[in-house]
Amino acid sequence: MTEWISIEHAVQNNLKDVSVKIPKHEFVVVTGLSGSGKSSLVFDTLAAASRRQLNDTFATFVQQYLPKYDRPDVQKIENLPVAIVVDQKKLSSNARSTVGTYTDIYTYLRLLFSRVGEPFVGYSNTFSFNNPEGKCPECDGLGTVTEIDVHKLIDFDKSLNEDAIDFPTFKHGWRWKRYAYSGLFDLDKPIKDYDEHELYLLLYQPQTKLENPPKEWPKTALYEGVVPRMERSVLHKDEGKRHQKDVDRFVTVKTCPVCHGTRVSERVLSCKINGKNIGDVVEMPVDTIIDDFLAEINDPVADEMKHQIQERVQALVDLGLGYLTLSRETGTLSGGEAQRVKISKYMNSELTDMMYILDEPSAGLHPKDVTRFKAALLKLRDKGNTVIVVEHNPIIIESADYIIEIGPGSGANGGELIFDGPYDEFKNADTLTSNLLRQKYPLNTDPKQPTEWIPIEHVQQNNVHDLSLEVPMGVMTVVCGVAGSGKSSLSQAIYQQLQARDMDVISIGQKTVGVNLRSTPLTYLNIFEKIRKLFADATGLSASEFSYNGDGACPACNGKGVIKTEMAFMDDVTMPCDVCHGTRYKPEMADYKYHGKSIVDVLAMTIDEGTEFFAGEKFDGDLQSLVDVGLGYLHLNQSLSTLSGGELQRLKLARYLSQDPAIYILDEPTDGLHLADISHIINLFKQMVADGSTLFIMDHHTDVMKAADWLIEMGPEGGINGGQLMFAGTPQAMVDSDDQITRPFFICCVKRR
Repeated sequence: MTEWISIEHAVQNNLKDVSVKIPKHEFVVVTGLSGSGKSSLVFDTLAAASRRQLNDTFATFVQQYLPKYDRPDVQKIENLPVAIVVDQKKLSSNARSTVGTYTDIYTYLRLLFSRVGEPFVGYSNTFSFNNPEGKCPECDGLGTVTEIDVHKLIDFDKSLNEDAIDFPTFKHGWRWKRYAYSGLFDLDKPIKDYDEHELYLLLYQPQTKLENPPKEWPKTALYEGVVPRMERSVLHKDEGKRHQKDVDRFVTVKTCPVCHGTRVSERVLSCKINGKNIGDVVEMPVDTIIDDFLAEINDPVADEMKHQIQERVQALVDLGLGYLTLSRETGTLSGGEAQRVKISKYMNSELTDMMYILDEPSAGLHPKDVTRFKAALLKLRDKGNTVIVVEHNPIIIESADYIIEIGPGSGANGGELIFDGPYDEFKNADTLTSNLLRQKYPLNTDPKQPTEWIPIEHVQQNNVHDLSLEVPMGVMTVVCGVAGSGKSSLSQAIYQQLQARDMDVISIGQKTVGVNLRSTPLTYLNIFEKIRKLFADATGLSASEFSYNGDGACPACNGKGVIKTEMAFMDDVTMPCDVCHGTRYKPEMADYKYHGKSIVDVLAMTIDEGTEFFAGEKFDGDLQSLVDVGLGYLHLNQSLSTLSGGELQRLKLARYLSQDPAIYILDEPTDGLHLADISHIINLFKQMVADGSTLFIMDHHTDVMKAADWLIEMGPEGGINGGQLMFAGTPQAMVDSDDQITRPFFICCVKRR
């Protein structure tokens, strides 16, 4: 008998009184257009309720240290399991966090080497690069050393009073005072005139207590030279990240010459198992560790450790991550890779009756990788868990036990329950998604002819070795291949060689748009200041009066639109501001109008409405670009923090659409897009090419491949088993080929039933 999770009268965000039952212990897919309300139902309602109630089981003292989740706007949820949310947020960017440490494989490797490695050099902690006994003393366990070029950091022709130290926080700020107030230097003397002792004090002096410093010097402060201060308190801290461009100018990061990147000491590296030390093992592709290392260990003492390592390694391989190494820093993983590494930790868990919630896990995956990932999700279900996936990918949808579709449109036009039921009923239903699943995107049998061919010669990057090919200009080229096959390396080589020919190339990658509560589509495209100027010219007020970050801000909430009340160990209470009622502006701003609308009225418009209202203005092309990428349903004042990954990706593209024809390199632009959105963006790509642009698109969606003028496939697998050119030609040539990687999915596996 099926058990059900019951959600009654959910009105979170744009949900319109949604009531739905979700079967437990089944594989459930929630689908719908971008912005339709899928995340509002699954993450902001279902997951939030589960996490809040789980936190309530802890003592109030403990709760103050747990993450806070807003109370979902829903009348009732019954039969709710514990939720484990596996999202696409990047893992820690800490340089000491690796795939090996995150998955605990490195922990078991340390134990393994301490028990059966020869010669014996110490116990488990000795093999840790975070332990003083085990880490390389030269690089402090980081595997890399940072070299500062003092001649690029310091202008030797200037004095300290002339800001000789060329870094933002040293320019007459508090860091500058640590040198100016030390009494050690003539502040008007050029650095080039310092004697050897003065130069050492300025550049390299370790921390020391000054004797008889001037009265301006802080009593407890220690003096430190510029180089060690930069290394200790700037380079590996948030300050260095905020000023990354300045840091890159004078810093070079190199592999540690002592440990050669292994992070551990020579003593640790001397301990080996069958000729391999721990540094050798963490540099092996994950999919070779079982056969080329574990299988050769016959000591019975190692049996349990081998079992633990093998289970965790196999989980990574099953999820299509066999090309990774255990030494790979977690901060360098893509969002999709990070999500799969996270789920690998649960693959061997003995917990059952859990609710695993995943956010578009197929994003960035080749169909071959999607089938691997699908098998892993079904394995989780078969252990007695409920697996709920927000997804658009046909392979995942067709594998589901139960489908929920939210729609019919996006934003204010979404938020309704369109369908809920078994897949067998869904495939014959009359919904946007089911109708598109039954259709087949037409193959491009008449590709556009290139205007010229550019040779890309002798690519040597990552796993790509001495690859040469020609790429077409003036057409839409799609580069495909399984994860880790060398697509990004090839795209980087294309970018570099086109730039070397003095061609302007626009690269739109996967880096997240900087978002916060105050960032909106208008601020991202620099339109807001132009709108404020229109209001200023029409009313005689200053432009700042029409900014909720400036003089126009509501005095009660400081332009946030909400008032947050801290409740100690209870959840903070967030309420709309009583003064501005959420508009962010001081009330009198409603009286100042442009063409009959106040600034509050304008910001409440959708982008579609705003495009019509501002038709004829100099920035109307920027607004139209948002409509062209399918974001017309968003509101002009909508916080970017509420946008999905797919919406943010299209927002990036919109920034460039109003420019002249150009060369674009796009990194998986269909990530998180519904089939209808993909059709829309393919049409946009075709129009861009028709207008004279050249597109190089790294993507896996078969509809995008079918629409291409030219296909390039890398492979055959990832990591050391990839990096080869497997196919180059038209979509029709792919169909007619004997290709074994993409072709089977190109014609069969993504068929629309």
